[in-house]
Amino acid sequence: MDVILAGHNIDHDIILEFQRLQPERQDLTPETIAAAYARISRNPKPVNELRVIARGEVEKVRASNRNIVFEMGHSSIAEHAVFNLDVLGVSRLLVEEIERFRLASYTEKSQRYVLLTDDFIIPQEVREAGLEDAFVATVRRQNLFYLALYEKLRPYVLNRNPELAANPVNRSLLEGWAKEDARYCLSLATETQLGMTVNARNIELMVRRLAASPLAEAHEYSRRLYDAVKGVAPSLVRYTEPTLYDCETREAIRTQADEIISKLSTRLPGGAQGKGIAFPGLVDAEQADDLVRLLDATPAADDKIAAALLHGVSHLPLAECLNIATGMNIEEKKGLIRTALRRMKAYDAAPREFEQVGLTFELVISATCFAQVKRHRMAMITVQDYDPALGVTIPPSITAVGMEAPFREICARTEETWEQIRRSAPAAAAYILTNAHRRRVMIRVSARELYHLARVRADGHAQWDIREMAARMVGQGREVMPLTLLLAAGKDGFDALYARVFANES
Repeated sequence: MDVILAGHNIDHDIILEFQRLQPERQDLTPETIAAAYARISRNPKPVNELRVIARGEVEKVRASNRNIVFEMGHSSIAEHAVFNLDVLGVSRLLVEEIERFRLASYTEKSQRYVLLTDDFIIPQEVREAGLEDAFVATVRRQNLFYLALYEKLRPYVLNRNPELAANPVNRSLLEGWAKEDARYCLSLATETQLGMTVNARNIELMVRRLAASPLAEAHEYSRRLYDAVKGVAPSLVRYTEPTLYDCETREAIRTQADEIISKLSTRLPGGAQGKGIAFPGLVDAEQADDLVRLLDATPAADDKIAAALLHGVSHLPLAECLNIATGMNIEEKKGLIRTALRRMKAYDAAPREFEQVGLTFELVISATCFAQVKRHRMAMITVQDYDPALGVTIPPSITAVGMEAPFREICARTEETWEQIRRSAPAAAAYILTNAHRRRVMIRVSARELYHLARVRADGHAQWDIREMAARMVGQGREVMPLTLLLAAGKDGFDALYARVFANES
């Protein structure tokens, strides 16, 4: 056995310096690694030798890559070329679109830790609609209120946490708590930056899909992303023009959906909102949480998890394992699932078998909360547009310092500008909305992913908005799969929960 380091990411400025010193070098591209790995399947030479060969014939490598990836359709070869990209001067709204691409890694400037100034982008659509003055005036009003809120919230947080405040080391932590609540009045046009790591296959997809976005900012990002990588890996990023599927599908669905809803909504129990519909095996929708609602879950989930556990350690067909699991009594099933969880620690992922069952929730959450939810890339997430009719999420601290009324006034003035933009440039209207404004989100998670979400988001160190959401999701999930979610909890509550679950065992 041998494990050889084939390459690693280094700063591009170092590569440029190397090229300056040795301008004749043509092999400073990840295409050679992609090509060498592509040859593994048909060439008996050791892969490290294939890499040496590839570095000596870059033009041949590029022709080979184009043939393998685009003619033969083996697109996974492009995944071996990985890029680190600095993304600067983009809006928070665009970041939501960027981070919809799950097979990439992102680290974003945090509004929880950085005190923001007056940095924001003015959408091209707003300029063209002649609404720049109204837009800028509204954003500046929001930003001034943000600074005023921070000045109110900072002493409030310090006074509420005297033990932490006594130690200067905790100063930035406490000030961060004040910033994270003050940011609820900031717009989605607020400028931010992020670091992104992504492979060539997903860069191509990102370039193409964002070029089909209705937002001009997304088009510019698409162009700049392609410009940044095309000279480095021209053989791996090729199909960058949006297709009809990319451009027209969403709007075609919207048009047809409008017709269906208009025609059929009056026939539904409770009208278009579906109120009064009871979801089998779940909490009645009339009694469900207005902000977090479990709409669907795998039937007999605990039985299916027991069957999956049996299947993974036996030689029985799954159907027979399911028959056995269905015939087990509650204590037998509980005993099996407890065995699967008994050695778990707060940092351990749930067993892979827990991906066999899932839950679908509808969330009504703030932009602040969604900014965190979207990072859970193993979940299946779809969203509606932001909707001022859903109200706003106001941090309790803002109410506590007597700033709720002016906060609501800022939101009301914001919505007036939103309505102006919506009439003239509907695609860009969301830019002016605040981090407090809400949208509906549908999220499908496996039980294993809900364990992870709970671990990091139901934890006491998590931001309060998403912490409350995660706790509600786990609570409703336990109603339908109590054994499967026995140990779903935040990191800080895991040990206590574990102690209760295994209280009678030494």
